[in-house]
Amino acid sequence: MTMSIRYLLTALLGLSCWLGNAQDLTQPPFTPAAERMQAFEKRQQLQASSIINNIRFTNVGPTIMSGRVVDIDVSPNDPTHFYVAYASGGLWRTTNNGTSFEPLFDNEAVMTIGDIAVDWSNNTLWVGTGEVNSSRSSYAGAGVYKSIDGGKNWTYCGLGESHHIGRILLHPTNKQVAWVAALGHLYSPNAERGIYKTSDGGKTWQQTLYVHPNAGAVDMVLDPGNPDVLYASSWERERRAWNFVESGEGSAIWKSMDGGKTWAKISGANSGFPAGEGVGRIGLDAARTVNGKTILYAAVDNNNRRPAKEGESDGDKLTKDQLRSMSVEDFAKIPVYQLRDYLQANGFPARYTPARIKEDVAAGRIKPATLAGYNEDANSQLFETAIVGLEIYRSDDQGKTWKRTHDGYLNDIYFTYGYYFGQVRAKPNQPDKIYTFGVPVLRSDDGGKSWTGINGNNVHVDHHALWVNPQRPGHLILGNDGGINISYDDGKTWIKCNSIPLGQFYAVAVDMATPYRIYGGLQDNGVWMGSHQYTYNNGWLQEGQYPYKELIGGDGMQIAIDPRDNETVYTGFQFGNYFRMNTRTGERKFITPKHDLNERPYRWNWQTPIHLSVHQPDILYMGGNMLMRSFNKGDDFRAISPDLTRGVRKGDVPFGTLTTIHESPLRFGLLYTGSDDGLVYCSRDGGYSWTNISAGLPENYWVTRVQASAHAEGTVFVSLNGYRWDNFTSLVYRSDNYGQTWERIGLDLPQEPVNVIKEDPSRKGLLYVGTDHGLYVSLDNGTTFMGMNNGLPAVAVHDLVVHPREKHLIVGTHGRSIYLADVAELQSLSEEVLSSKLHLFGMPALGYRGNWGRKSWFAEPADAAAEIAVFTREATNVRVSIQTKEGQELRTFSASTKPGLNYLSYDGSIAANQLEAYTSWLNKDRKPDERPRQPKAADDGKIYLMPGKYLIKVEAAGESKQTEWEIK
Repeated sequence: MTMSIRYLLTALLGLSCWLGNAQDLTQPPFTPAAERMQAFEKRQQLQASSIINNIRFTNVGPTIMSGRVVDIDVSPNDPTHFYVAYASGGLWRTTNNGTSFEPLFDNEAVMTIGDIAVDWSNNTLWVGTGEVNSSRSSYAGAGVYKSIDGGKNWTYCGLGESHHIGRILLHPTNKQVAWVAALGHLYSPNAERGIYKTSDGGKTWQQTLYVHPNAGAVDMVLDPGNPDVLYASSWERERRAWNFVESGEGSAIWKSMDGGKTWAKISGANSGFPAGEGVGRIGLDAARTVNGKTILYAAVDNNNRRPAKEGESDGDKLTKDQLRSMSVEDFAKIPVYQLRDYLQANGFPARYTPARIKEDVAAGRIKPATLAGYNEDANSQLFETAIVGLEIYRSDDQGKTWKRTHDGYLNDIYFTYGYYFGQVRAKPNQPDKIYTFGVPVLRSDDGGKSWTGINGNNVHVDHHALWVNPQRPGHLILGNDGGINISYDDGKTWIKCNSIPLGQFYAVAVDMATPYRIYGGLQDNGVWMGSHQYTYNNGWLQEGQYPYKELIGGDGMQIAIDPRDNETVYTGFQFGNYFRMNTRTGERKFITPKHDLNERPYRWNWQTPIHLSVHQPDILYMGGNMLMRSFNKGDDFRAISPDLTRGVRKGDVPFGTLTTIHESPLRFGLLYTGSDDGLVYCSRDGGYSWTNISAGLPENYWVTRVQASAHAEGTVFVSLNGYRWDNFTSLVYRSDNYGQTWERIGLDLPQEPVNVIKEDPSRKGLLYVGTDHGLYVSLDNGTTFMGMNNGLPAVAVHDLVVHPREKHLIVGTHGRSIYLADVAELQSLSEEVLSSKLHLFGMPALGYRGNWGRKSWFAEPADAAAEIAVFTREATNVRVSIQTKEGQELRTFSASTKPGLNYLSYDGSIAANQLEAYTSWLNKDRKPDERPRQPKAADDGKIYLMPGKYLIKVEAAGESKQTEWEIK
């Protein structure tokens, strides 16, 4: 009798924990939906009361690589008008076939989306929040939202504990009826999952299908001929930070004959559809034949193991299975070329030559089985598991029986992460034409018997959404991890529609070049580099050179840049694969350290941390489960610590790994690390000795950032994150004694998972905190915080950096690319400024342009666009005077201010009645042989200042301040 997959996994997990040194992790409680909505209100309060929220953000991030699309809804009457929902980038609308888009869902409690539904007849939109792909960054939603005015305004409709919504269906004639397939919590069991129905437009809901606490509903489809007949799929999955069980008995297909009131399972043992522990995610679609017959399709992620074929072999290749049972005598007979090929294919360091290996085996220093286990870890086990994978099934009798459409396996589509996909599409009026997608996208013209790959040029991989035009043959709109593609020839050629400022960044960095460049690592889109002066335009299509350049592919990770040349860059992709590269010459070297034989592999986090020493940039730190240090730019590393985690915890996801490293900017060798299992360590002697400084911090939370202060040697900041427990508490701590004791700060932060805390490099006490829903700033070392979101949507902030020279704050978001804000005035908010009634900041020089106010066929008239930065303690009215150096008024205007920082717009023009006096002033020192300076009205009727030095004077609250200003 064979052991079930679930039992086997459970047994292995229990055995590994007993054998290993991992401690049991007590699960923190999930955060109830009511508390999350209170956190949303708190967020709004911190934004409204902020004294710095007039600082504006500008999006400076690349757009061409985009990010994960989860759904597309297209107008049945005009396919150039459609909506696109993104996993973490919100909801967007285009009315010009993807040439441009506008955002519609930027300011609600969450921006993550699982599915959308549109009633095109009355301009009503439904949004089910929380994507269902169950990825590492599949953020939890807050329920269902509805708009009756095309997305201008939104009403919250509840289902807050649904977290991840797979599908919303609308009744075709009854506007009050809708159904929701709720997958439920990702990292914790809950009962509020399954199928929900509303009969009053979303005011109330009835749960009509419930399977069990780990199985929710992931997909659902209406019968095209009868809206009282529905089909739904449930999916059982359990995700933890260290393990993902992707299948179970609760995965099944269900049918309702009474409009979703009751349900019956139709994928039992006699149905022909897979059942049991190995059934994973199921996607559904339905189509009608010309004679009115309903055809059903189901895509299933079959996690059952593939049976071994008798006599199957890998030809002349040496395999791990052979080595595990091989004797020393047989090993000696292996041809050198076979052993060399095996070592190279499995990433053995160059020091392990075939000759050395044969000598070590013959001498008994290692066994042949040692070679088989050299690289085996959670990640390799995930990718090397031979499972059935994607299968497509069809039913011609409304779900009574099912038959697989194809012979053999559909290889290289799902691999071992079918949880990330799970979709099938049938052309509505041509049911033998179907599409399915995983890593590539495939088309079948014969009902799934044979398949053709249509992942052509301009098309990214990892596909999640597809709309098939029922009217125009070959018209497809496709959504994937790289945005939106459109085809008009059934996938032969594709258009890329990525003008949206969309990008899912994990990490950002800057160099010290002039102008400086921004670097960022993205989900499934590599690492990119571009000028901080970038602003979106499509002129590069004409020029042939995109302003950002890709440095490396894969899932882009952390970046460090040598400040001495601004071209030596350290970066890489997921699970610790790092390189040293030169961005000018293109030279590249793989630098990830390898363990020795007879040692267990290093454990590398998905986002493996690196850190380049500010004291000596030849020194690079890299974190696995131990801290590695290189003195020679990564050419070789040495472990300088013991295991700084709780130890190995078996599963198919690497865990017990370091997640953050920082060296004190004030003292070489003062090092801190944090781990995914909640430990923080400190070394004060360059790694010779280590102290666990986790006491006083909450246990078992993911350490997202440790930051040593640049202003006080003993001060260190730590942020913790409970996302992987469905716990959304904001946890930020400060220690002023090297971590011996901790004080929780940010007690007024909304309850949102914290991804990053950074200290400003120039102003003591100025802290930045990025959460899953935005950015917060403290001026008092963490005692109080305020919101900073002017121009920044409510998107997850994963990383941030302050450029020390330019005084720019760079924010890397996981959904909306990169934002920049000038924080020079923020850094200048000293106690003296904060206590004053009125403060006028200095004005940077402005470069004169002769085209101010000039009309053009190619652009609107531009003006000087200067900003006068003032701080007022209270809301008041201010009078602004633009004067010559001698005090002659050229222009005055009034403006109202709010408490805090204010930026008063000035277009650089003078009053018309001052033209004569201004002209006289400009020429008062003119020499006889010099051309007279004669300002005159531009095309827009304004008279603009000419180069020279001026005074800006501001009066308010009985006080007057002035500063010099130069136009060069």
